[in-house]
Amino acid sequence: MFWHDACLEHDTGTGLWELPGEWDWLDVPEPHPENAARLRTFRHALRIGPIAPHLAWRTGRLATPDELARVHTPAYLEELREACHRGERVALETNTVVGPGSWAAILAAAGTALSAYESSARLAYALVRPPGHHAQPGLPDGYCMVNNAALVAETARRDGRRVAVLDWDVHHGNGTQEIFRDTPEVLTVSVHMRHGPWGANHRQTGAPAESGPHNVNVELSLGAGDRAYERAFDEIALPAVAEFGADLLVCASGFDGSAFDPNGRHNLSGAGYRAIGRRVASLDLPTVLTQEGGYLRGYAALCLHSLIEGLLGLDLLADPLAYVPDDDGRTEADLDLVRAALKPYWSFA
Repeated sequence: MFWHDACLEHDTGTGLWELPGEWDWLDVPEPHPENAARLRTFRHALRIGPIAPHLAWRTGRLATPDELARVHTPAYLEELREACHRGERVALETNTVVGPGSWAAILAAAGTALSAYESSARLAYALVRPPGHHAQPGLPDGYCMVNNAALVAETARRDGRRVAVLDWDVHHGNGTQEIFRDTPEVLTVSVHMRHGPWGANHRQTGAPAESGPHNVNVELSLGAGDRAYERAFDEIALPAVAEFGADLLVCASGFDGSAFDPNGRHNLSGAGYRAIGRRVASLDLPTVLTQEGGYLRGYAALCLHSLIEGLLGLDLLADPLAYVPDDDGRTEADLDLVRAALKPYWSFA
Protein backbone atom coordinates (compact mmCIF):
# COMPACT_ATOMS: atom_id res chain seq x y z
CA MET A 1 0.00 0.00 0.00
CA PHE A 2 1.41 3.39 -1.05
CA TRP A 3 0.31 6.55 0.75
CA HIS A 4 1.26 10.22 1.07
CA ASP A 5 -0.16 12.58 3.73
CA ALA A 6 -0.24 15.50 1.28
CA CYS A 7 -3.18 13.83 -0.50
CA LEU A 8 -5.30 15.01 2.44
CA GLU A 9 -4.48 18.69 1.77
CA HIS A 10 -6.87 18.93 -1.20
CA ASP A 11 -9.88 20.77 0.29
CA THR A 12 -12.95 20.62 -1.97
CA GLY A 13 -15.20 22.56 0.40
CA THR A 14 -18.98 22.42 0.70
CA GLY A 15 -22.01 23.22 -1.39
CA LEU A 16 -24.89 21.32 -2.90
CA TRP A 17 -23.31 17.85 -3.01
CA GLU A 18 -20.68 18.18 -5.77
CA LEU A 19 -21.65 21.72 -6.80
CA PRO A 20 -19.61 24.37 -4.95
CA GLY A 21 -20.93 27.72 -3.84
CA GLU A 22 -23.67 29.14 -1.64
CA TRP A 23 -27.20 27.74 -1.85
CA ASP A 24 -29.56 29.94 0.15
CA TRP A 25 -32.26 27.31 0.52
CA LEU A 26 -29.84 24.68 1.83
CA ASP A 27 -29.83 24.76 5.64
CA VAL A 28 -26.55 22.89 6.13
CA PRO A 29 -24.10 22.82 3.19
CA GLU A 30 -22.92 19.36 2.23
CA PRO A 31 -19.26 18.38 1.95
CA HIS A 32 -18.08 17.78 -1.61
CA PRO A 33 -18.13 13.98 -2.12
CA GLU A 34 -14.45 13.85 -3.06
CA ASN A 35 -13.10 14.88 0.33
CA ALA A 36 -10.22 13.96 2.62
CA ALA A 37 -12.47 12.04 5.03
CA ARG A 38 -13.13 9.36 2.43
CA LEU A 39 -9.42 8.63 1.98
CA ARG A 40 -8.80 8.63 5.73
CA THR A 41 -11.68 6.15 6.12
CA PHE A 42 -10.22 3.90 3.43
CA ARG A 43 -6.82 3.90 5.15
CA HIS A 44 -8.34 3.27 8.57
CA ALA A 45 -10.32 0.25 7.31
CA LEU A 46 -7.16 -1.32 5.90
CA ARG A 47 -5.07 -0.57 8.99
CA ILE A 48 -7.51 -1.98 11.55
CA GLY A 49 -9.52 -4.48 9.48
CA PRO A 50 -8.68 -8.19 9.25
CA ILE A 51 -6.67 -7.52 6.07
CA ALA A 52 -4.12 -5.45 8.05
CA PRO A 53 -1.55 -8.24 8.74
CA HIS A 54 -1.35 -8.94 5.01
CA LEU A 55 -0.40 -5.39 3.99
CA ALA A 56 2.86 -3.46 3.99
CA TRP A 57 2.73 0.36 3.92
CA ARG A 58 5.14 2.60 2.03
CA THR A 59 5.35 6.38 1.69
CA GLY A 60 5.12 7.79 -1.81
CA ARG A 61 6.67 10.95 -3.22
CA LEU A 62 5.79 14.12 -5.11
CA ALA A 63 5.79 13.98 -8.89
CA THR A 64 7.68 16.60 -10.88
CA PRO A 65 6.01 18.83 -13.49
CA ASP A 66 8.12 17.12 -16.17
CA GLU A 67 6.66 13.78 -15.12
CA LEU A 68 3.11 15.13 -15.30
CA ALA A 69 3.88 16.39 -18.81
CA ARG A 70 4.16 12.78 -19.98
CA VAL A 71 0.36 12.73 -20.20
CA HIS A 72 -0.70 16.41 -19.95
CA THR A 73 0.14 19.52 -21.94
CA PRO A 74 2.52 22.04 -20.34
CA ALA A 75 0.00 24.84 -20.89
CA TYR A 76 -2.73 22.95 -19.01
CA LEU A 77 -0.38 22.11 -16.14
CA GLU A 78 0.62 25.75 -15.76
CA GLU A 79 -3.03 26.85 -15.70
CA LEU A 80 -3.76 24.16 -13.11
CA ARG A 81 -0.84 25.19 -10.90
CA GLU A 82 -1.88 28.84 -11.07
CA ALA A 83 -5.47 27.98 -10.14
CA CYS A 84 -4.26 26.05 -7.10
CA HIS A 85 -2.21 29.01 -5.91
CA ARG A 86 -4.84 31.76 -6.15
CA GLY A 87 -5.42 31.60 -2.41
CA GLU A 88 -9.09 30.67 -2.68
CA ARG A 89 -11.17 27.72 -3.79
CA VAL A 90 -11.73 27.66 -7.58
CA ALA A 91 -14.07 25.53 -9.70
CA LEU A 92 -12.11 24.47 -12.79
CA GLU A 93 -15.35 23.19 -14.29
CA THR A 94 -18.79 22.29 -12.94
CA ASN A 95 -17.76 20.03 -10.07
CA THR A 96 -13.95 19.94 -10.12
CA VAL A 97 -12.61 22.18 -7.35
CA VAL A 98 -9.09 23.18 -6.33
CA GLY A 99 -7.76 25.32 -3.50
CA PRO A 100 -4.53 26.30 -1.72
CA GLY A 101 -3.57 22.73 -0.74
CA SER A 102 -4.53 21.09 -4.01
CA TRP A 103 -1.27 21.40 -5.95
CA ALA A 104 0.66 19.48 -3.28
CA ALA A 105 -2.07 16.81 -3.24
CA ILE A 106 -2.01 16.53 -7.05
CA LEU A 107 1.76 16.07 -7.03
CA ALA A 108 1.50 13.57 -4.16
CA ALA A 109 -1.20 11.50 -5.86
CA ALA A 110 0.72 11.31 -9.12
CA GLY A 111 4.10 10.73 -7.46
CA THR A 112 2.74 8.08 -5.11
CA ALA A 113 1.23 6.23 -8.06
CA LEU A 114 4.65 6.38 -9.73
CA SER A 115 6.26 5.12 -6.50
CA ALA A 116 3.96 2.12 -6.58
CA TYR A 117 5.18 1.32 -10.10
CA GLU A 118 8.82 2.05 -9.33
CA SER A 119 8.75 -0.31 -6.34
CA SER A 120 8.58 -3.31 -8.71
CA ALA A 121 6.20 -4.93 -6.23
CA ARG A 122 4.11 -7.66 -7.80
CA LEU A 123 0.99 -6.01 -6.38
CA ALA A 124 1.02 -2.30 -5.42
CA TYR A 125 -1.95 -0.11 -4.52
CA ALA A 126 -1.66 3.70 -4.56
CA LEU A 127 -4.27 4.92 -2.06
CA VAL A 128 -4.40 8.50 -3.31
CA ARG A 129 -6.59 11.49 -4.08
CA PRO A 130 -7.55 13.49 -6.04
CA PRO A 131 -8.65 10.77 -8.46
CA GLY A 132 -7.50 10.92 -12.06
CA HIS A 133 -9.17 8.77 -14.69
CA HIS A 134 -11.35 11.55 -16.18
CA ALA A 135 -8.42 13.97 -16.67
CA GLN A 136 -7.53 14.42 -20.34
CA PRO A 137 -4.31 15.89 -21.79
CA GLY A 138 -5.59 19.46 -21.50
CA LEU A 139 -8.82 19.24 -19.51
CA PRO A 140 -9.92 18.59 -15.93
CA ASP A 141 -13.13 16.62 -15.48
CA GLY A 142 -15.18 14.84 -12.84
CA TYR A 143 -13.06 15.73 -9.75
CA CYS A 144 -9.89 14.77 -11.70
CA MET A 145 -6.96 17.05 -12.59
CA VAL A 146 -4.03 14.70 -13.34
CA ASN A 147 -4.54 11.17 -14.65
CA ASN A 148 -2.57 9.03 -12.17
CA ALA A 149 -3.29 5.68 -13.84
CA ALA A 150 -2.37 7.05 -17.27
CA LEU A 151 0.86 8.49 -15.89
CA VAL A 152 1.87 5.07 -14.58
CA ALA A 153 0.93 3.44 -17.89
CA GLU A 154 2.82 5.99 -19.98
CA THR A 155 5.89 5.74 -17.75
CA ALA A 156 5.83 1.96 -18.10
CA ARG A 157 5.36 2.26 -21.87
CA ARG A 158 8.48 4.42 -22.07
CA ASP A 159 10.25 1.68 -20.12
CA GLY A 160 9.38 -0.74 -22.92
CA ARG A 161 6.38 -2.37 -21.24
CA ARG A 162 3.18 -3.45 -22.95
CA VAL A 163 0.48 -2.10 -20.64
CA ALA A 164 -3.22 -2.79 -20.11
CA VAL A 165 -5.27 -0.27 -18.10
CA LEU A 166 -8.36 -1.86 -16.56
CA ASP A 167 -10.92 0.56 -15.08
CA TRP A 168 -13.94 -0.52 -12.99
CA ASP A 169 -14.97 2.88 -11.62
CA VAL A 170 -18.71 3.24 -12.29
CA HIS A 171 -17.99 6.10 -14.69
CA HIS A 172 -16.27 5.72 -18.05
CA GLY A 173 -12.50 6.27 -17.96
CA ASN A 174 -12.73 8.88 -20.68
CA GLY A 175 -9.48 10.64 -19.85
CA THR A 176 -7.42 7.47 -20.08
CA GLN A 177 -9.17 6.54 -23.33
CA GLU A 178 -8.36 9.98 -24.77
CA ILE A 179 -4.70 9.84 -23.75
CA PHE A 180 -4.01 6.40 -25.26
CA ARG A 181 -6.44 6.10 -28.17
CA ASP A 182 -3.61 6.10 -30.74
CA THR A 183 -1.00 4.30 -28.63
CA PRO A 184 -0.64 0.67 -29.74
CA GLU A 185 1.47 -0.34 -26.72
CA VAL A 186 -1.33 0.55 -24.28
CA LEU A 187 -4.76 -1.08 -24.06
CA THR A 188 -7.55 0.70 -22.17
CA VAL A 189 -10.53 -1.30 -20.90
CA SER A 190 -13.35 0.45 -19.03
CA VAL A 191 -16.29 -1.37 -17.38
CA HIS A 192 -18.89 1.23 -16.38
CA MET A 193 -22.53 2.23 -16.26
CA ARG A 194 -24.30 3.72 -19.26
CA HIS A 195 -24.22 7.50 -18.69
CA GLY A 196 -23.11 9.14 -21.93
CA PRO A 197 -21.40 12.54 -22.23
CA TRP A 198 -22.00 15.05 -19.44
CA GLY A 199 -20.60 18.41 -20.50
CA ALA A 200 -17.98 20.38 -22.40
CA ASN A 201 -15.12 18.56 -20.62
CA HIS A 202 -16.66 15.11 -21.01
CA ARG A 203 -17.78 14.66 -24.61
CA GLN A 204 -16.90 10.96 -24.79
CA THR A 205 -19.89 8.60 -24.66
CA GLY A 206 -18.26 5.48 -23.18
CA ALA A 207 -20.38 3.42 -25.57
CA PRO A 208 -19.08 0.30 -27.35
CA ALA A 209 -19.00 2.30 -30.59
CA GLU A 210 -16.00 4.25 -29.19
CA SER A 211 -14.04 1.00 -28.87
CA GLY A 212 -11.24 0.13 -31.25
CA PRO A 213 -8.02 -1.87 -31.62
CA HIS A 214 -6.54 -0.38 -28.43
CA ASN A 215 -9.68 0.54 -26.46
CA VAL A 216 -12.56 -1.55 -25.10
CA ASN A 217 -15.67 0.01 -23.56
CA VAL A 218 -17.98 -2.33 -21.64
CA GLU A 219 -21.10 -0.26 -20.97
CA LEU A 220 -23.57 -1.87 -18.56
CA SER A 221 -27.20 -0.92 -17.98
CA LEU A 222 -28.33 0.85 -14.83
CA GLY A 223 -28.79 -1.63 -12.00
CA ALA A 224 -25.94 -3.93 -13.06
CA GLY A 225 -24.58 -5.85 -10.08
CA ASP A 226 -22.17 -8.61 -9.10
CA ARG A 227 -23.16 -11.10 -11.78
CA ALA A 228 -23.10 -8.49 -14.56
CA TYR A 229 -19.57 -7.44 -13.60
CA GLU A 230 -18.40 -11.05 -13.35
CA ARG A 231 -19.66 -11.67 -16.88
CA ALA A 232 -18.18 -8.41 -18.18
CA PHE A 233 -14.78 -9.42 -16.82
CA ASP A 234 -14.98 -13.07 -17.87
CA GLU A 235 -16.39 -12.53 -21.35
CA ILE A 236 -14.84 -9.21 -22.41
CA ALA A 237 -12.28 -7.51 -20.16
CA LEU A 238 -10.02 -10.44 -19.26
CA PRO A 239 -10.03 -11.96 -22.77
CA ALA A 240 -9.08 -8.54 -24.18
CA VAL A 241 -6.13 -8.20 -21.78
CA ALA A 242 -5.01 -11.75 -22.59
CA GLU A 243 -5.27 -11.25 -26.36
CA PHE A 244 -3.43 -7.94 -26.12
CA GLY A 245 -0.50 -9.67 -24.41
CA ALA A 246 0.11 -7.15 -21.63
CA ASP A 247 3.12 -7.58 -19.36
CA LEU A 248 1.91 -4.95 -16.84
CA LEU A 249 -1.59 -4.23 -15.55
CA VAL A 250 -2.66 -0.80 -14.28
CA CYS A 251 -6.07 -0.69 -12.57
CA ALA A 252 -8.22 2.40 -12.03
CA SER A 253 -10.00 1.18 -8.92
CA GLY A 254 -13.29 2.85 -8.05
CA PHE A 255 -16.04 1.79 -5.64
CA ASP A 256 -18.84 4.07 -6.84
CA GLY A 257 -20.42 1.06 -8.54
CA SER A 258 -21.60 -0.17 -5.15
CA ALA A 259 -25.30 -0.54 -4.37
CA PHE A 260 -25.16 2.34 -1.89
CA ASP A 261 -23.03 4.89 -3.70
CA PRO A 262 -24.72 8.26 -4.31
CA ASN A 263 -22.69 8.87 -7.49
CA GLY A 264 -23.59 5.69 -9.35
CA ARG A 265 -26.59 3.57 -10.31
CA HIS A 266 -25.00 0.14 -10.15
CA ASN A 267 -25.47 -2.62 -7.60
CA LEU A 268 -22.10 -4.15 -6.67
CA SER A 269 -21.63 -5.60 -3.18
CA GLY A 270 -18.52 -6.30 -1.18
CA ALA A 271 -18.63 -9.84 -2.56
CA GLY A 272 -18.72 -8.40 -6.09
CA TYR A 273 -15.54 -6.42 -5.49
CA ARG A 274 -13.90 -9.47 -3.93
CA ALA A 275 -14.74 -11.34 -7.15
CA ILE A 276 -13.18 -8.53 -9.21
CA GLY A 277 -10.01 -8.80 -7.11
CA ARG A 278 -9.84 -12.54 -7.72
CA ARG A 279 -10.20 -12.04 -11.46
CA VAL A 280 -7.47 -9.40 -11.53
CA ALA A 281 -5.18 -11.76 -9.60
CA SER A 282 -5.97 -14.57 -12.07
CA LEU A 283 -4.24 -12.59 -14.84
CA ASP A 284 -0.97 -13.22 -12.95
CA LEU A 285 0.57 -9.91 -14.05
CA PRO A 286 2.53 -7.29 -12.13
CA THR A 287 -0.24 -4.91 -11.10
CA VAL A 288 -0.42 -1.28 -9.98
CA LEU A 289 -3.77 0.02 -8.74
CA THR A 290 -4.69 3.69 -8.30
CA GLN A 291 -7.64 4.87 -6.21
CA GLU A 292 -10.52 6.46 -8.12
CA GLY A 293 -14.15 6.92 -6.97
CA GLY A 294 -16.23 5.65 -4.06
CA TYR A 295 -18.27 8.24 -2.17
CA LEU A 296 -20.37 6.59 0.53
CA ARG A 297 -17.17 6.30 2.42
CA GLY A 298 -18.05 3.61 4.98
CA TYR A 299 -19.38 1.13 2.45
CA ALA A 300 -16.72 2.09 -0.10
CA ALA A 301 -14.08 1.27 2.53
CA LEU A 302 -15.66 -2.16 3.01
CA CYS A 303 -15.61 -2.67 -0.77
CA LEU A 304 -11.93 -1.67 -0.91
CA HIS A 305 -11.16 -4.15 1.87
CA SER A 306 -13.08 -6.86 -0.06
CA LEU A 307 -11.27 -6.07 -3.33
CA ILE A 308 -7.88 -6.48 -1.68
CA GLU A 309 -9.06 -9.72 -0.09
CA GLY A 310 -9.79 -10.96 -3.59
CA LEU A 311 -6.41 -9.80 -4.89
CA LEU A 312 -4.75 -11.81 -2.09
CA GLY A 313 -7.00 -14.86 -2.33
CA LEU A 314 -8.66 -14.21 1.04
CA ASP A 315 -12.23 -14.08 2.35
CA LEU A 316 -12.25 -12.18 5.64
CA LEU A 317 -14.86 -9.48 6.09
CA ALA A 318 -18.61 -10.05 6.07
CA ASP A 319 -20.87 -7.51 4.34
CA PRO A 320 -23.53 -6.27 6.80
CA LEU A 321 -25.44 -4.11 4.30
CA ALA A 322 -25.84 -5.80 0.91
CA TYR A 323 -29.45 -6.78 0.31
CA VAL A 324 -30.58 -5.41 -3.07
CA PRO A 325 -31.49 -8.24 -5.50
CA ASP A 326 -28.93 -8.77 -8.25
CA ASP A 327 -30.88 -8.51 -11.52
CA ASP A 328 -28.81 -9.84 -14.43
CA GLY A 329 -31.57 -9.55 -17.03
CA ARG A 330 -29.99 -6.94 -19.30
CA THR A 331 -26.42 -8.19 -19.26
CA GLU A 332 -26.66 -10.45 -22.31
CA ALA A 333 -27.88 -7.59 -24.50
CA ASP A 334 -25.24 -5.23 -23.11
CA LEU A 335 -22.40 -7.65 -23.82
CA ASP A 336 -23.75 -8.48 -27.28
CA LEU A 337 -23.44 -4.78 -28.17
CA VAL A 338 -19.85 -4.77 -26.93
CA ARG A 339 -18.92 -7.92 -28.88
CA ALA A 340 -20.49 -6.54 -32.07
CA ALA A 341 -18.42 -3.35 -31.79
CA LEU A 342 -15.21 -5.31 -31.12
CA LYS A 343 -15.51 -7.93 -33.90
CA PRO A 344 -13.47 -5.93 -36.46
CA TYR A 345 -10.54 -5.70 -34.05
CA TRP A 346 -10.53 -8.58 -31.56
CA SER A 347 -10.45 -12.34 -32.12
CA PHE A 348 -12.15 -13.21 -28.81
CA ALA A 349 -15.24 -11.23 -29.84
